[in-house]
Amino acid sequence: MKFLDQAKIYIRSGNGGAGSVSFRREKFIPNGGPDGGDGGHGGNVWVEAVEGLNTLIDYRYQQHFKAATGGHGMGRQMHGGKGEDVVLKVPVGTQILDEHKEEVVLDMVEAGQRELLLSGGNGGWGNVRFKGPQNQAPRHANPGQEGQEMWIWLRLKLIADIGLAGLPNAGKSTFLAAASAARPKIADYPFTTLAPNLGMVDLSPGERFVIADIPGLIEGASEGAGLGTRFLGHVERSASLIHLIDGTQDDVVEAYRIIRGELDAYGEGLADKQEILALNKIDALTEEAREEKADQLEAVAGRRPMLVSGVSGEGVPELLRAAWAEVRKTRGEIDDEGDEIETFEAGWTP
Repeated sequence: MKFLDQAKIYIRSGNGGAGSVSFRREKFIPNGGPDGGDGGHGGNVWVEAVEGLNTLIDYRYQQHFKAATGGHGMGRQMHGGKGEDVVLKVPVGTQILDEHKEEVVLDMVEAGQRELLLSGGNGGWGNVRFKGPQNQAPRHANPGQEGQEMWIWLRLKLIADIGLAGLPNAGKSTFLAAASAARPKIADYPFTTLAPNLGMVDLSPGERFVIADIPGLIEGASEGAGLGTRFLGHVERSASLIHLIDGTQDDVVEAYRIIRGELDAYGEGLADKQEILALNKIDALTEEAREEKADQLEAVAGRRPMLVSGVSGEGVPELLRAAWAEVRKTRGEIDDEGDEIETFEAGWTP
């Protein structure tokens, strides 16, 4: 399935049904009077976050969504039925923005969340509503109220516990494949990954978290270079980052500084997220080279990087355990020292 994280669509709620002008005409009932029914309410436009979706591809080929018009009123005080609603099913993490992308209208962050976007028009009153002592035979009824319409943008920001950051060819996709059941495209050239990939890490039945591989981050990305900052929004919802450094390159310190600089330039709190630093591709390094490059990174980052290899699997379990600890901190299960946080549920009270 092709990944699509932005889509512009047109939505319109249904018009209300028209009221009816009708009179009761039956044999032996000379003064039947008005009996026109009301029109039905127009259909609404809803948006619902559902599980099992991770792309907006459904909105690429259909951009117009219109709810049905309410049923018209009829004689014998029969009211029109409500128009059929339109429900936009979107992945969890989708934001609804106005036409100019200046305002976030809704943020769908929970599965099952359902919000009203546009309300349908009210149905018009039938002529029975207008009868009275001064007007016993009204010959007019109200038309239905017009529906609402607008253009909106759907913007998906994937929800993951851990985000993978690093230069192209840092081995992010290889690490994701080694750590989870995800099978991203892997090749030995930069920009192999052109869309974010999600992987579910299963350490044990009770220890599961989601990793997002974010592609296209190079020097100048915050100014539009490469894939620009288009996919950096997917890391905004991540609790922590795993920063992978390609250990086979000559200057690992410069690689670290480039990524940190782009995270700072993008803003949105990315630079403030907890970061796990890892030197990748150590299977291609000697013991001396590993120690030398780890020392260089420690000097600039202020902490010792973890040594991993997505190809051989060396160091991957330890890195995933460190990531799981950060996830638990974010969820409030352990404190910064790694101690369990006790939670007490209120007991039953009469």
